[in-house]
Amino acid sequence: MYTYSLFIQINTEMATSQTFQRKNVFKDFDLSFSRHPLTNDIASKTDINAINQSIRSLLNTNYYERPFQPRIGSNIRKILFEPADPITIADLKQAIRETLGNYEPRVTLNSILIEDQSERNAYLIQISYTINSRQEPVQLAVVLERLR
Repeated sequence: MYTYSLFIQINTEMATSQTFQRKNVFKDFDLSFSRHPLTNDIASKTDINAINQSIRSLLNTNYYERPFQPRIGSNIRKILFEPADPITIADLKQAIRETLGNYEPRVTLNSILIEDQSERNAYLIQISYTINSRQEPVQLAVVLERLR
């Protein structure tokens, strides 16, 4: 059995203080489950890409789709089959605000613009938000389509 001792000598005259900031604050695995080319692990997304993935996932998840967490998500799919009018667009905006307000605490929502694309049976949703730990706004475009 070996025993090691480590002695550290501290010179108080030469003491310096260093602070480090983490480069990536938010990190999540990639939902496409693609392989990282160097490590062969599941690829990951960081910072803005991780938050954008989370927002897309929340908007595309219907209630009762996640086991043991039935209230996570939004019920936007049922709104997509309503007539394309200003009332439906207002309902979509309200559902997006509630979903992001309840389940995405990392961001502050700035604005939501919704464009009706009836010829494609879709809505183009442009979300502007600010990450709470940063100052610059981020733009995210999501297309929600009716698939029946």
